[in-house]
Amino acid sequence: MTWDYQQAAQFLHDRDGFLLLTHRRPDGDTIGCAIALCLALRKLGKTAYVLPNPDATSLFAPYWGEVLAPADFQPDTVVSTDIASEGLFPVNAETYKGRVDLCLDHHPSNTGFARYNCVEADKAACGELIYRIVTVWFPVDAHIALPLYVAISTDTGCFVYSNTTPHTHRVAAALMETGIDYAAVNKRHFRTKSYIRLRLESRMIETMDLHDEGRTAIAAISLSDMAEFGAAEEDVEDIAAVVGQLAGVHTAVTIRELKPGECKLSVRTAADLDASRVCSLLGGGGHAAAAGCSVMGSVAEAKAAVLNAIRQVRDHG
Repeated sequence: MTWDYQQAAQFLHDRDGFLLLTHRRPDGDTIGCAIALCLALRKLGKTAYVLPNPDATSLFAPYWGEVLAPADFQPDTVVSTDIASEGLFPVNAETYKGRVDLCLDHHPSNTGFARYNCVEADKAACGELIYRIVTVWFPVDAHIALPLYVAISTDTGCFVYSNTTPHTHRVAAALMETGIDYAAVNKRHFRTKSYIRLRLESRMIETMDLHDEGRTAIAAISLSDMAEFGAAEEDVEDIAAVVGQLAGVHTAVTIRELKPGECKLSVRTAADLDASRVCSLLGGGGHAAAAGCSVMGSVAEAKAAVLNAIRQVRDHG
C-alpha cells in the first residue's frame, strides 16, 4: 500500500517499539535518515533503535550517539530508510525480509516491498522526506537536524548534483538555522581526503577507459588496487563522483571489485541517458541521473556488461 508523508507520520505517531533499517554499504542518506528518525521518535516518547550495520565505515562514527539497538531488542514496528528493495538489506537485516511495516524512500526504482510504502521520488535525498515527516510532529531541533543535514548534503554532493532542487535548498536552510555545525560536516565529507584516497583516484584516472568519443568514461578499482594501497572502505566513500568531473563526459561508470567474481557499479549520467534504465538491465536501479547495480564476473566482464547496457538504452531511446 502506498502512503503520503502525512499518513506515514500518523502511523509512526501511533506505533511503538521501532527498529530502523539501513541499506547495505550504507551512505550518509540512509544513516542520517535512520539516526534522525530514531531521535525524533524518542522525542515523541517512543522506544526506537537503529539496527547496527556491519558495513558502516568510521566516516559516520561521529553521528551514531546511542541509537544502535542492543542484540536482544525485539521490535514491534520495523521501518526502513532509503532502501529501494529487500536485496539491499545488510546481512544482519535479512531476518526482517517480509516483515517491514513501513518503507521510507526516494528511489523511483523502489519495489514496494513493505506493508506500507512512502516513496517521494521527486526528492533528492530521503532526508527531505524524513524532514517532512518530523515537522508534522514538531519543529526540527539541532540534534535531529545534524544527521538530516548529513543525509541531504551527502546525497547531493554538497548540493552540486543535478538532483538538487529548490526544496532541497529550503530544507537545508531550515536545518542550518537550528545552529548545527554544517561547516564541520562539509569539511569532513567534501573537503578532506586521505592520502590513500588520492592515490586511488590517481590510479582510476590512469586506467580509465573512454568510449563514445570521450562521452562515456569507465573507471575501476580492483581488489589488487585496494590491497596495494592498504585502502579501507572509508577511503572509497562516494568515489564514483570522481569520474564525472572529466570534461566532456556525459556518462560516468565506476566499478568496484568487491570480491573475486563480483563487482559493484555506479552509473552517473547527464540528461541524455537514464542511469536507472541502464542499471535495471543489470538487475539494479536508482535515479535517472545516478543508479547502481552488481555484476557477477570480473572487472573486464563488468565493463563489457555495462557498455552493452548503455548502448541498449541509447539505441532504444
